Amino acid sequence: MQWYGKALGGIIGLVVAGPWGSLLGALLGHQLDQGGGAFLRGGRRESTREISQLFFEVAFEVMGRVAKIDGRVSEDEVRAARAIMHGMRLSPDQVDGAIERFTRGKHDDYPLAERLGALDLQIGGGDLARAFLQLQLQAAIGAGPIGSEKRQLLWHVAGALHVSRAELEQIESFVRAHGEHAARAESLDDAYRVLGVAAGASDDEVKKAYRRLMNQHHPDKLVARGLPESMVGIAEQKTHEVRAAYEKVKAQRGFK
Repeated sequence: MQWYGKALGGIIGLVVAGPWGSLLGALLGHQLDQGGGAFLRGGRRESTREISQLFFEVAFEVMGRVAKIDGRVSEDEVRAARAIMHGMRLSPDQVDGAIERFTRGKHDDYPLAERLGALDLQIGGGDLARAFLQLQLQAAIGAGPIGSEKRQLLWHVAGALHVSRAELEQIESFVRAHGEHAARAESLDDAYRVLGVAAGASDDEVKKAYRRLMNQHHPDKLVARGLPESMVGIAEQKTHEVRAAYEKVKAQRGFK
């Protein structure tokens, strides 16, 4: 049954733009399930369906491992994982598959290094790696404070996917800012958090942050770096949020 492309699109849409982004991502991901496109890495050609399937499986396995790392899985952690599944609009069968992977990740003999190695071989860092870590942080933050054991494990996962601790901190800041933004109307403070700068930053620092984020998430640039064209709509959602935050700050400061 070929539905992993829709699941991957849903995951990326959810971590980038919330439930509406998840719906859009799932619809776009349908194209992946039809066998369109491929990623290139190290001279090997991997089908996007295989990448999508592995991404989905490892995402929920690692989510389960992170939840269990401190000894037990709390009700809040289960609710956070369920919320992500709900936000992805998975069918009952797909939810069962996600739960099965989550449960597998909880086992003490879960081959974390092997599974992360397999994922890294196919996605090789970059935007999909960051999307993977956004998903893990969304689940961890949604369950409450991140303890030291979880933090160490998240650092390990990031390192295995060639994402630095500094990048992981930036992703976490975005996840937290996005969650606060979704919970209430965007304030000026929210806009600064989306841009990743302090309210006391200079105009030049604000402009540089904006250009950096737009370069990182611009749809055309992402496609050039290897993101399937079927996921362009997800990147457009992200750039819209960054641009809206910048316009709010720019209007308040009065610069062009």
